Amino acid sequence: MKNWIIEKTGFDQQEIAANGNRFLCGNGYMGIRGTLEEYGKEQLCAINLAGLYDKVGEGWREPVNAPNPLYTFLCVDGVKYVLPQSETICHEQRLDYRHGLVYRKTVFKTAQGTVTITTEHFAHMEKRHLIGMMYYITSDYDAEVELYTGIDADVWDINGPHYDEVNMNLDENTLVVQAVTHEKKEKVVVAEYGVLNGICEQAYEKSEKKFLRKICFQCRKNKLAYLEKLAVVYTGNDCGDPLEDAKKDLAESVNMGYSFMRKKQIDCWEELWKNSEVEITGDKDAECALNYSLYHLLSIAPFHAKSQSIPARGLSGQTYKGAVFWDTEMFMLDFFLNSHPKAAKALLQYRIDTLPGAQEKARHYGYEGAFYAWESQEGGFDACSDYNVTDVFTGRPMRTYFKDKQVHISAAIVYGIMKYVNRTGDSELLYHGGAETVLECARFYDSLLLQKVHTDVYEIRDVIGPDEYHERVNNNGYTNRMAQYTFEQACILLRQCSKDKRMAEALKEYDIEQIRMRFEDNARKIYIPKPDKEGIVPQFDGYRKLEDTTVEKVRSRLLNEKEYWGGAYGVASDTQIIKQADVVTWMVMFPDDFTAEEKWINWSYYEPRTEHGSSLSACMYSILACSCGKPQEAYPLFLKSAQADLKGGGKEWAGDIYIGGTHPAAAGGAYMTAINGFGGVKIADGQVTAVPQLPESWEKLKFRILYQNQIYEITETKENAEIRKVSCELEEM
Repeated sequence: MKNWIIEKTGFDQQEIAANGNRFLCGNGYMGIRGTLEEYGKEQLCAINLAGLYDKVGEGWREPVNAPNPLYTFLCVDGVKYVLPQSETICHEQRLDYRHGLVYRKTVFKTAQGTVTITTEHFAHMEKRHLIGMMYYITSDYDAEVELYTGIDADVWDINGPHYDEVNMNLDENTLVVQAVTHEKKEKVVVAEYGVLNGICEQAYEKSEKKFLRKICFQCRKNKLAYLEKLAVVYTGNDCGDPLEDAKKDLAESVNMGYSFMRKKQIDCWEELWKNSEVEITGDKDAECALNYSLYHLLSIAPFHAKSQSIPARGLSGQTYKGAVFWDTEMFMLDFFLNSHPKAAKALLQYRIDTLPGAQEKARHYGYEGAFYAWESQEGGFDACSDYNVTDVFTGRPMRTYFKDKQVHISAAIVYGIMKYVNRTGDSELLYHGGAETVLECARFYDSLLLQKVHTDVYEIRDVIGPDEYHERVNNNGYTNRMAQYTFEQACILLRQCSKDKRMAEALKEYDIEQIRMRFEDNARKIYIPKPDKEGIVPQFDGYRKLEDTTVEKVRSRLLNEKEYWGGAYGVASDTQIIKQADVVTWMVMFPDDFTAEEKWINWSYYEPRTEHGSSLSACMYSILACSCGKPQEAYPLFLKSAQADLKGGGKEWAGDIYIGGTHPAAAGGAYMTAINGFGGVKIADGQVTAVPQLPESWEKLKFRILYQNQIYEITETKENAEIRKVSCELEEM
C-alpha cells in the first residue's frame, strides 16, 4: 500500500502559514487549519465554518471561525514550552491524507532533560460536528507537568472581530463556549470534553476569551501520559437550539469513546477513496500530488448538505471572503461528478437556491434574467467590491470591474447544471429549479446583446473574460461562446416542453414558443471569433493590436512587486500578456469547435504570453496540450496544479492582508488533466471512451468514473485502455 503521508521536519517560523494550509483537515462542515495546538490567532489558527458569514463595520463580509477546542499547551517544572519560543531538539508535522489524520511530534529541551509531545487530531467525516484529539506526553526524567487545554475564543479574523458576546460555562466536566456573531446574532457553540489517562480531576481557568482546564500531574520517567479529547461545533444555521444539540452530540461521542470515533473516521475515508483514488504506476510523485489534491477536495465537499457550495479557498480561512466563484462549476465539478454525484448535486442546488440573488443583481444593473454573483455568499449575495484592489503607491482603493463586467459567471452555472444532468441522468434538478435557472441565465445574456446598425450580428461588449488583466473589452471569445451555449441549452429545454409534462410545468411562466425562437436567433447570430490568417483566435476585439512582448519584460516594468498587473494602469493592460487561460479555456470546454492544428497553434501562441497569475490557469493549458497529442508539454503544467498546496509558494500576502489558503480549483484542474487529458476520457452518445496520452514516466493509469449510476473502472497504458463496468449500484454517504 502507498505511504499516503506528507510530512515536514524541523521548525521554520516562515512556514507557519503555509503549514496551516498544507496540514489542513476538514469534513465539508468545517476546515481545521493545520496549526500547532498551542497556536492562536497570531499564527492564523482557525476552524473555518462553511456557510456562516458576518460583517463588521465597513470591512468585507467573511466566513466565521469557530472558537478553537484544540488549544493546548504545557508547563514543565514551572516553565512554559511552546513554539516558536522554546528550544527544541526535533520537530515534525505529518498528515495521513488517506484518513484525514493530522500528527505532530516535538521534543522540547528542558533544564533537566527532554519532554516529548505527540498529537493526533481529525475533523470527523461522518459526525460532521465532531473534532477529536489525542495529546501524548513523555519525559526522560520525573517531570512536574501542568497541562492547560480548553477552548480559545480569541479567534483569527481578517475583518473582525465577529463575536459580540462570548459566554463560558462548565457543565459536568464539559467546557461550553457560546459566542454570538455581530451582524445577524447567530449563535456558535463549542463544547469540549477532555480527560487525562482516565482521570477527570482538574481545575478550571477563565480569561476574557479562553476557558481552560488545568491538569497538574507528575510525568514519570519514560511513562506515557495522554489527554483524550472530543469536541463539537454547532451554529444557529444547523438547528434551533445549538447549545442543547452540541451537548447531546458530545455526550453520545464521549460515550462511544475516542478509539471508536477514530476507527469510524478511518472507515469513512476508506469508503470515500473507493471511487476517488487515482493510481499512477511509474511516477510516485505525481500519484502522491494528485491524490493529496483530491484529499483536499474530499475534505471540503458538502456530503452532509443538500445545498452548499465550495469557496475559492475551500475551508482554509477567511481569504477571498469565503466566497464561491466560477471555480466550483468549471474546475471542481468534474471530480465530484465522477466520484460522488450527491456532492455535485449539492453544489448546483446552491446555485439554484440563490437564483433570487442573481435576479436581484441583474435588476440592479438594469438587466433581465439572472446575473450571478462573482463572489457569492449566502443567498447569492455578491461580496465582490467595486474597489477590489488597493493601489500600492497611494494606498487608495482602485476601481475594478470584476463584479459588474465578468458576465461569464452565469454561463458557468448553466454549464454545471447541464453537465450534471447529462452525466447522471438525473432530471429532477431541472424540474425543481434547474430549468428555470438555465432560462433566467439565457434571459440575462439576451439583455446584454447589442446589434450594430446595418449588421445581422449580435455582440457582447464591455466585459472581462477569464483573463482579468484586460478590463472592459468587446467580444471576448470565451464569454460569447459561453453565452451561445447558454442559449442553446435553454432551447433544448424549451423544445422538451412539448413532450415532457414536468418540464412544461417547470417552465409554465414563460411564453415557450416566443422565447425559444428568440434564443435560437441569438445562438445563430451571436458573434463568435474565428482564427485569423495565422490561425490565432483573438481573445477579444483588438487584442492582437496590443504590444506583443514577454512576461519577463512586463514584470521588469513593475515599480513594486505587489502592483496589480491589470486595470486602467496595470503593466499588462496595454500588452498581449494575460493573467490566465482564456481562449485556451474555450478550447478545452468546447473541443469540437476547433481542429487539433488550431488548438496547438493557439496553445503555442498564448502559453508564452500567459503569466499564470491564477492557480486556475495551468491545468487548462495542460488539458489542451494532451488533446493535441503533447503529453510531455502538458506534464509540468499538470504538476504545477497538482502541487499547488503540497509545495506552496503561491501569493500568500497582499500588503498586510493574508490571501493564502488552499487551492481547490487547482486540485480539480489537476484531476481533469489526469482523467480527461492524460486519460483521454470522453463521454458521448451514451458511451465512455478513453484514448491514452500518458507522459513518458507513467506506465499505467487506473481510476474509476461514474456515468448514469454505473461505475466504470478504467486501466490505461500507453498502448491501450481497458474499460470495465464495476457495479450498477452507487453508494453515497
